[in-house]
Amino acid sequence: MRDIVLISDPRVTAIPVEESGERLADVRGRLRVDGRMADSEGAFAHLREGLLARLEGAQTQLPPGYRLLVVEGYRPLVTQQRIFEEYSAELRLVFPEMSPEEICVAASRYVSPVEVAPHTAGAAVDLTLCTEDGDELDMGTPLNATPEQSDGACYTDASGLSSEARHHRGLLGTALRSAGLVNYPTEWWHWSYGDRYWAMTTGAASAVYGPTSI
Repeated sequence: MRDIVLISDPRVTAIPVEESGERLADVRGRLRVDGRMADSEGAFAHLREGLLARLEGAQTQLPPGYRLLVVEGYRPLVTQQRIFEEYSAELRLVFPEMSPEEICVAASRYVSPVEVAPHTAGAAVDLTLCTEDGDELDMGTPLNATPEQSDGACYTDASGLSSEARHHRGLLGTALRSAGLVNYPTEWWHWSYGDRYWAMTTGAASAVYGPTSI
């Protein structure tokens, strides 16, 4: 993890946002969507239009027979805060010696602090690959596996993966990077465009998507 910049890093949090005002768009009907993270309002299936258009472009870059499977996009602020607090509480039980500041940093490997979270901007998508029939492909860990649950295999470039899982991660990454998205390297499934982490990774002067609502 030594070379990984976490989303809680000041190099990320200090980046300004110049909000574009771009609307949230419904992914359903445009890409394949999985309902495991569905909420009653359907927020999970929304993304900024610019990000969704890039995902549609990425889909065309996959080999025949492979499909993107969107699991979660937009996440309301209250949901983001709840997930961050719940995971932080888990870490405090496992690592009681950690200070509150260290817990915050450790938690940001898996879930963003709410003040910088790209999901609340509709700028991040959690997704995987499936077949034309909808069967999910082996990616090495389940989507949303924590570093503790997966023994670090959730990291995009983790060692010890099967050749099949490594191949699938490579296919996903090549398609998404070609469309301008960036990966959060502690989560193979998390990709974003237009948020602060994207700006830090690409050298953009500012993010173009900040917190929004349906």
